[in-house]
Amino acid sequence: MEEQQKKQRRRYDKQFKENAVRLVNESGKAVTEVALDLGVDVTTLYTWKRELTANGASAFPGKGHQTAAEEELRRLQRELAIALEERDILKKALAFFSKTAR
Repeated sequence: MEEQQKKQRRRYDKQFKENAVRLVNESGKAVTEVALDLGVDVTTLYTWKRELTANGASAFPGKGHQTAAEEELRRLQRELAIALEERDILKKALAFFSKTAR
């Protein structure tokens, strides 16, 4: 039996991604040519270019980091979950005390 080796996913740091996109923008070379020179998939380089254009300095936040909008969304979701839990507790308390008041 021949074992198939899994293709390991390569990780690139923020500086490499920014330099790759800068090379595309400033060298006048085609994206496919730059991708081939760097050993990066063409679609990956297009994705980096699109992300850097859309997010500027906050692009490529890194593993475990989030953009400011994502952090705000997570904070608001946590706040909502707490508020909904408190509301449910108050509803149950109201139902309990209205039964015992009779």
